[in-house]
Amino acid sequence: MTLSVTLRAETPIPLDLSFTVAAGEVLALVGPSGSGKTTVLRSIAGLWQPQAAQITVAGEVWQDSATGQTLPAHRRHLGVVFQSYALFPHMTAQQNIMAAMPRPDLAEAARLLRLVNLAGLEGRKPAALSGGQQQRVALARALARKPQVLLLDEPFSAVDRATRDHLQAEVLALRAHLDMPVVLVTHDLNEAQLLADRMVVIDRGRVLRQGATAAVMADPDALRLLGLREVAALLPAVVVAEEEDGLTRLDTATGPIFLPGIRAERGARLRVRIMAHDVILSRDRPIGLSAQNILPCTITALRPGEGPGVMVHLAVGADEILARITRRAAADLGLAVGDRVHAVLKAMSVARDHIAGDQG
Repeated sequence: MTLSVTLRAETPIPLDLSFTVAAGEVLALVGPSGSGKTTVLRSIAGLWQPQAAQITVAGEVWQDSATGQTLPAHRRHLGVVFQSYALFPHMTAQQNIMAAMPRPDLAEAARLLRLVNLAGLEGRKPAALSGGQQQRVALARALARKPQVLLLDEPFSAVDRATRDHLQAEVLALRAHLDMPVVLVTHDLNEAQLLADRMVVIDRGRVLRQGATAAVMADPDALRLLGLREVAALLPAVVVAEEEDGLTRLDTATGPIFLPGIRAERGARLRVRIMAHDVILSRDRPIGLSAQNILPCTITALRPGEGPGVMVHLAVGADEILARITRRAAADLGLAVGDRVHAVLKAMSVARDHIAGDQG
């Protein structure tokens, strides 16, 4: 089941883009405010019709302006999760979920509540639920429609950071149960990088870059639009042990790293989001540093920016991290592709919400 989208419009916002999303894949739409992200979702949902469009799902035509075919919004089998929850205030959590079902099914409603970790709260109305719990109900309700496509429109922006972290972790856990294309609109690049398999960067209604999330997050043009301070890479790691001083040891492809406050079982596979501006490079393995995380790596690319910076791509075994340093530093170290260097990372520089389970 593949979602295929091609949109063209001049007003009220210019659009000229196309992309596909495979079954079980999460695609993140990112870009500046006003770039057209939500308009794309509204077009897929049938809530707005651009001048020219072709939208198909598993070969079924939802819209084709060339032939005049348009499937009404209420006949498009999709689930939508908004940032505002949009729950019926007079209904319980269970009733909200059942209201979305083609045929009411108590057992299925109970299963969906368990799936989003709300078992035991089925009798509560929205006012008696926290913001995070309400958003879980909204997600379960979207899944209750047995959608062919799931649309997530800034789904976690209305909750606090800690709640957002929990919800993101739950969506990651849900990935094994999602067999439809998922389109996520978000302004949070950390969220996009942790949740999405692929990313489409939109600028003024056009696709600037699209591809695997890791490739897009290392693309200079995309990063100039999204903000260089957001440059980061996801480093796979495995939880080894809790140390007596409160740090958790994780093994990577070329050595251990130690991070604080990780709640995960031994053997758990994680992905650690490492910001490029937090990585320091050294020719030799440094000694006498407060930083404990020192990983041997190999330079695979050096990409100068328009200013004084250079993006250094570093292979950590078969994985990759990035370091953003100055041209002067690169010249002083005499860095070249193929060189072996050491990447230094402060343990306290990795935010807790930059660690997520590895669904691979």
